[in-house]
Amino acid sequence: MSDDSSGRLIILSGPSGAGKSTVVRHLLEECDLPLKLSVSATTRSPRQGEKHGQHYFFLSDEEFQRLREAGGFLECKEVFGLGYWYGTLRDQVTTGLKAGDWVILEIDVQGALALMGDNSLSPITLFIHPGGMTELEHRLRSRGTETEEAIRARLETAQNEMQQMHRYQFEVINGSVGLAVGEICQILKDQKEKHPCSKS
Repeated sequence: MSDDSSGRLIILSGPSGAGKSTVVRHLLEECDLPLKLSVSATTRSPRQGEKHGQHYFFLSDEEFQRLREAGGFLECKEVFGLGYWYGTLRDQVTTGLKAGDWVILEIDVQGALALMGDNSLSPITLFIHPGGMTELEHRLRSRGTETEEAIRARLETAQNEMQQMHRYQFEVINGSVGLAVGEICQILKDQKEKHPCSKS
C-alpha cells in the first residue's frame, strides 16, 4: 500500500453467526467516518436477496482461480472444505485507501491473520462475537440457511477462531447491534485522533 495514503484499513472478523454483516451495515449508515466496505469475491452461489457487486462478487471457479494466479487477491482460501472459495480483491482495497476511505474488510480469522502479517497494511483489527458458543449455535441454527453438516463445521471453526481473539487489537461483544456499532465507531474515532491527517 502507498505510505502517503490517508485511508485506513479496518479488519473486522469473528465466528460465523456473530452478526458481523448486520453490524457492518449499521456502521456504514450511522458512523460519521469515510467508511467503505470492501466487497469480497466468492465461488458460492448467491443466497436469496444477495446481489453481485453489492454483497459479493460471485465468480465462477475459473474466474476466481484466474484472478488468484494473477495476484488479484490480498488473501483467499477455500472455506469449510465445501469447495467454495472466498477472497479479498486487491483493487477493492487499494482504490479505497488511495481515495482516503477507511476500508472495512469483513473477513474470517484465517484471512485476517494473514493480513496482520503484512507490515505495509497497518490495519485496525476488531474481533466480534456474541459472548459465547451457546449463543453462537442458537444464532446459526435460527438462520435456517445451512445443513447440519455445515453448521457443525462452522461451530468447530468458531471454537478455533475464538482462541485467536487475543491477536486482535479490540474485542467487541455483539449482544446488541446498536451498542456494538456505537462501540466500534468510537474505537475508530479514537484511532482517527491518533492519525489526524486522515480524511474526515
